[in-house]
Amino acid sequence: FEIDGALSNPAGLAFLPNDGFHVGLSIQSAFQTRNIDASFMTYSGLDLTNPTAPVPTVSDKPYSKYYKGKAAAPVIPSVFAAYKKGDWTISGFFAITAGGGKASFDDGLPMFDAMVIGGLGAQKIPSNAYSLKSYMDGKQYIYSVQLGLTYKATDWLSVFAGGRMNYFTGGYQGALNASAATNLPLPTGGTITTGTELIGIDLDCSQTGWGFTPVIGLDAKLGKLNIGAKYEFMTNLNIENSTKENSLRMIGAAESELADYKHGVNTPNDIPSMLSVAVAYEFIPVLRASVEYHFFDDKNAGMANGKQKFLTKGTNEYLAGIEWDVTKQLTVSCGGQITDYGLSNDYQSDTSFSCDSYTLGFGAKLKLSERAALNVGYMWTTYDDYTKVSQNYNGTGLSGTNVYSRTNKVFGLSIDYRF
Repeated sequence: FEIDGALSNPAGLAFLPNDGFHVGLSIQSAFQTRNIDASFMTYSGLDLTNPTAPVPTVSDKPYSKYYKGKAAAPVIPSVFAAYKKGDWTISGFFAITAGGGKASFDDGLPMFDAMVIGGLGAQKIPSNAYSLKSYMDGKQYIYSVQLGLTYKATDWLSVFAGGRMNYFTGGYQGALNASAATNLPLPTGGTITTGTELIGIDLDCSQTGWGFTPVIGLDAKLGKLNIGAKYEFMTNLNIENSTKENSLRMIGAAESELADYKHGVNTPNDIPSMLSVAVAYEFIPVLRASVEYHFFDDKNAGMANGKQKFLTKGTNEYLAGIEWDVTKQLTVSCGGQITDYGLSNDYQSDTSFSCDSYTLGFGAKLKLSERAALNVGYMWTTYDDYTKVSQNYNGTGLSGTNVYSRTNKVFGLSIDYRF
């Protein structure tokens, strides 16, 4: 029944203790890592002393590299507001509701390096005969504005209806260059001189899109027991490429483009429907606890290249929390969440991967006055590593393995005020 219920339980705002205008301002800081431990087979390459050597065979020693990705969003703002008068409450919020922020892979990604190492190896050019440099930055944000109306139908039951406008912004920026580290003799005669570009990629692609989400909810307040529910309908959202640079260059071949990042290409990026149900109970006036369940119907939400069909199920989240009023001015709380995806190898990719996880968090609320309160919180997420084994590693035709891992830490601070 606090003001951030405008997001989590909008029907519950009917039970705000006072009529009038309520507002909350929240700032969160999130810091994540997204790492890939890659290992894949390569070709044995060219015997530089014998340009007429046979076609290379698969090497008996795999290429391995640990790719570190860092994502930081030091300021994630949210604003919640509600006006309650009698049985009616109008509420809304502005927030970043989805997206992973900005992630930077300073040493590139396995998918691009494998393309180079495997491709050049197939041309009898070993990895020690060229230098490879690459990097990739990616970002995704969904900014949302929601507005809706809550009606207190009876003394114990309220309902909510509203809608949310979502604006997606994101994209990729990166480069890759493989150039000859020595003079390379060619089987057909001639030489590739030191410094010659063998493969090059330059990419600068921005993506935007809009989508609308209808939202309904209800809340039943039965004495010390409270039951809240919310349903968000699926949001049809297509993102369109605005590409400034997209070049793929290979020695001996005409310059081309990476298909997924061509200018004007539209890609489905639907926001799945979501059901949340929560039950809270007040054991004594100063001690409350709750359990909650979320279901995201990811399998029926359109994704790039139809990859939603590779999910084994939708996403299930299980939550629990407890809150204790230590004094009239101070409340402390703690909670946890388990997230269970329906993952598969074909769903996971270097640019978009998920890992099952559990999250723990702690918080405190300091009542500054009868009208104002300060909230602070901290949470961290522990992820299960996901191991993907492939017999056709990133399209090279060779076997390889990626181990995907993540970390997540978030700090939050907010001010709530009642006018």
